[in-house]
Amino acid sequence: MSQELLVENSGLSLRTVHRIENGETQSAGDSIKRLSSALNVITNELIDWQIIEDNNVLLLFNLSQLGFIAFPLLGILIPFIIWTSKKDKIKDVDQVGKSILNFQISWTLLLFFMSIGIVITYKLELATNIFFAGILLTFSAMYLMNFIVMIFNTLRYYNENLSNTNLHFPF
Repeated sequence: MSQELLVENSGLSLRTVHRIENGETQSAGDSIKRLSSALNVITNELIDWQIIEDNNVLLLFNLSQLGFIAFPLLGILIPFIIWTSKKDKIKDVDQVGKSILNFQISWTLLLFFMSIGIVITYKLELATNIFFAGILLTFSAMYLMNFIVMIFNTLRYYNENLSNTNLHFPF
């Protein structure tokens, strides 16, 4: 398509089209929309998104799971926020994020259902001191397991192996 035809179809000035084509300026949102409409393509095809490699973000992403210590849902929420904001911009964040979120969701659901079981057992007056000691030990073991898996996967990724745990139920 010639510049003149693109100017006619997009409603932009010839100078603007020329400067965008030569990389002399960054296109504004309105210009991108007009060009994508004139060229009959989606706007993402016009924007040069480059996926970069940033191991620091991936390490931070893996360590963001530590939020589960304060509150189990934070182990999902913090990685989810990082994953949604970085998955298309940084290499391997999408794959690592899915693995992290699947593990954290699985762990949190298991913890939730165990808690429901404890409440039911308590309400039915089936609980004893030994039962509560076992529950405390089980919860401690689950937190320790989550911590160990998170540290193990962080170290694996740091050593150039993708963090991909199979300790989850795929969602």
